[in-house]
Amino acid sequence: MIPKTWVGNLLAITGLIVCGMAHAQQHNTLNAQEKAQGWQLLFDGQSLGGWHSYLQKAPGKDWKVSDGAILLEKRPNDPAADFQDLVSDAEYGDFDLKLSWKMSPCADSGVMFHVHESPRYSNTYETGPEMQIADLACTKPDSRVLKERSGDLFDLISSDVEWVNEAGQWNDFEIIADHGHVRFFQNGHKVIDTQLWTDDWKQLVAHSKFTAWPDFASFHTGHISLQGTEDKGEVPIRLWFRDIKLRRL
Repeated sequence: MIPKTWVGNLLAITGLIVCGMAHAQQHNTLNAQEKAQGWQLLFDGQSLGGWHSYLQKAPGKDWKVSDGAILLEKRPNDPAADFQDLVSDAEYGDFDLKLSWKMSPCADSGVMFHVHESPRYSNTYETGPEMQIADLACTKPDSRVLKERSGDLFDLISSDVEWVNEAGQWNDFEIIADHGHVRFFQNGHKVIDTQLWTDDWKQLVAHSKFTAWPDFASFHTGHISLQGTEDKGEVPIRLWFRDIKLRRL
């Protein structure tokens, strides 16, 4: 016979689990504390309102909403306009941005900020610094190159450890930009901490491929961008984003 105290403890634990599940925050929502702190949703889980493809009036055809997430699903022969990078309608200067993402195996993407949208620039990355998204092992060559792995400040600064989950699992990103002080967090771990626009920063950019674009990372405000133009990964290439929220600083 199972002692009554064991039964009681088991029921208590079960009750706590059920209660916790009942009170777990739904995706693409803000709780009372977040609302009080000034957080705003950049994705409501139902539509692509507030987003468009770079230099286009609306999202490209390969971007859609599926099961409460922004989904990019692309194939090699799709027109470039269909998977052009998604950018926020609004622009942001100093902010705290949080989002979750997952990918199909070996895919490649990134989250950019301070993107300046103008016909002068063909691509988002000509102006916007990028927090890299890459599979842990099989995004070639990115996952095997320092400064190009998930969580890195792409082509500029590499994180010490890859705190990234395998393909198919959700990952959490946080980007804090506060008067040029930029910090990246991947799955709760700080991976990048740097200061933009200093002499050291300018030297760092000068020794990277971004030296070819003189306006790279020069804007203090701009759009948030989800990269869809990379062609790495198993076909069809799939990327999901959800729980995208931002607080102006």
